[in-house]
Amino acid sequence: MPARIMGIVNVTPDSFSDGGVFLDPERAIAHGRRLAAEGADLLDVGGESTRPGAEAVTAEEELVRVAAVVEALARDGSPPVSIDTSKLAVAESALSLGAGMVNDVTALRAEPELAALCAERRCEVVLMHMLGDPRTMQENPVYEDVVDDIKAFLAERIEFALSQGIEQERIWIDPGIGFGKTVEHNLELHRRLGELAELGPPIAFGSSRKSFIGKLTGAAVDQRLGGSIASNVIAYANGARMLRVHEVGPMRDGVTVADAVSGRRTRESAS
Repeated sequence: MPARIMGIVNVTPDSFSDGGVFLDPERAIAHGRRLAAEGADLLDVGGESTRPGAEAVTAEEELVRVAAVVEALARDGSPPVSIDTSKLAVAESALSLGAGMVNDVTALRAEPELAALCAERRCEVVLMHMLGDPRTMQENPVYEDVVDDIKAFLAERIEFALSQGIEQERIWIDPGIGFGKTVEHNLELHRRLGELAELGPPIAFGSSRKSFIGKLTGAAVDQRLGGSIASNVIAYANGARMLRVHEVGPMRDGVTVADAVSGRRTRESAS
């Protein structure tokens, strides 16, 4: 499977990299359309920041932020829209407005009834690992073995999703880079990402502009494109099949070159 590039549309005042920039719905819609023009395969619209220390918002406030954006981008027809939420009410409204995927950083733990909705609507679902919650996740995260622990967590969440009627082919898994992980945890997940592929569902991956890149390079949050491309290309080579990114065009170029170097593009063209 070639990499799907998921463009990030944050409709929030406090996201770690672009908080407030696209809080106005019209600006968020225009940004989503720019990402689409750059080649995004999906647009992930979110109305609640999940950066470390972020404050929770109500479902009502989240909906105020995202509803018009989801509706307008879904009405465009392509690319499909994902809703980045853990809330049943937000997901239900977004799916009714045309979204086709639910990207849940809690892996259906925050509101387990969200699973039945996803099964009923037959949407795609991303199950992500997070240690704790955004308020606490970076307070001394500890694992026995970060990859084994996350693999066991995701295996359990896959079983839950299946038990609620979500079809196997509609499930994605995400190791949750930066969500309750140290720099070394994040690097280990890059190296051993293929072990998660053994679970069955394809892997989604989101490292764009994350703090571990800044800790490694010293780059400010809006100067981490080089590190983001390196991280995502390595993740793609190691099994990731959906890359959630801020800069779609450069990431598309990176994946295209990686495909050419590896010979994957030639093999897929011949098949």
